[in-house]
Amino acid sequence: MKLSRVLAAGAMGTWFALAPVASLSQGPEDVDVFPAGVGRDETFYSCTACHGSSIVRQQGMSREQWSATIDYMVERHKMPEPDQALRALIVDYLAGAFPPRQRGRPNPFL
Repeated sequence: MKLSRVLAAGAMGTWFALAPVASLSQGPEDVDVFPAGVGRDETFYSCTACHGSSIVRQQGMSREQWSATIDYMVERHKMPEPDQALRALIVDYLAGAFPPRQRGRPNPFL
């Protein structure tokens, strides 16, 4: 096989390997993906500094669970500890905007 064909095949393979990654890019996120409320901007920018907003929006947790999640990210992922006022604002916002959700179907016999 000629060298030019090998190089062309390698380039095509690289393109096909990267094509799905490029299609996943949605561009920059906007704060409006979070529900309006006190602390929305601070929460959005604190969360999206490390990951996409979809991981937050998929959750539904209690105030205690959101607080424990912040503890986990500080301990496990070395997230900078937010000061007490910012942490309270973020936890209050998350607990109000993304409260616990009922999982599964309700029990019709209760």
